[in-house]
Amino acid sequence: MSRNYGETWVYESLVGGIPGLGISRAAAVAIQFVLFQVGVVALGWYYGLWNAVLAGTVAVVVAAVGSIEMHRLGAGNRRLSTPPEHKRLLFGSSIEIVLGVLAFIALLTYLIAWDGTLLDRLFGPRPPLPVVYLTLLILWDLTYRIGTSWWSAVVALWRAVNVEVSPADASLVRRLDAENIGFSVLQLALVPFLLEEPVLLGAVVGHVLAVAIVCTTAILLT
Repeated sequence: MSRNYGETWVYESLVGGIPGLGISRAAAVAIQFVLFQVGVVALGWYYGLWNAVLAGTVAVVVAAVGSIEMHRLGAGNRRLSTPPEHKRLLFGSSIEIVLGVLAFIALLTYLIAWDGTLLDRLFGPRPPLPVVYLTLLILWDLTYRIGTSWWSAVVALWRAVNVEVSPADASLVRRLDAENIGFSVLQLALVPFLLEEPVLLGAVVGHVLAVAIVCTTAILLT
């Protein structure tokens, strides 16, 4: 499908908008997963941080599924015969980046200034620089996907209230909203690593519940 880069996620624009790159969506996600996972395992082996490998793997898997879901949500929403305002709000505003940045900064603030026990448990008191770099990269990837999930939910509710979709589109938007709920539920895979971090645990569970409630409301109103 031809894509207008005013009607794509920033992630999609990066993958599909680089001249000469020309890789498929599946290949882009596969490359992302392999690079991150190889990095997690290699650094875990080299520095003996096997406690962090499982947590890193779960985060990489959730981020990769998030990439798949971003492609699916993007393609599905572009197929809708909704007015330009809907797609401009969803894609053109790039609010998902803003939400991702805010979530990432909040996470860093917690890890650095509020409580460093999670980092100590995973990496020890003096984590190696390459491990910190890869961890921050994966966390940004993860928070960006989470921000996109939340923004998709908000716009879905706006669409349900303000846009009358055709019967043909109604089944598609319900499926897209249900998929967004499914992706948010997948993020609960992070919970076992946050049981000793009540603030982060509450943030993740609260986010999942919020997306589920908002998307379910959108489904019922469509």
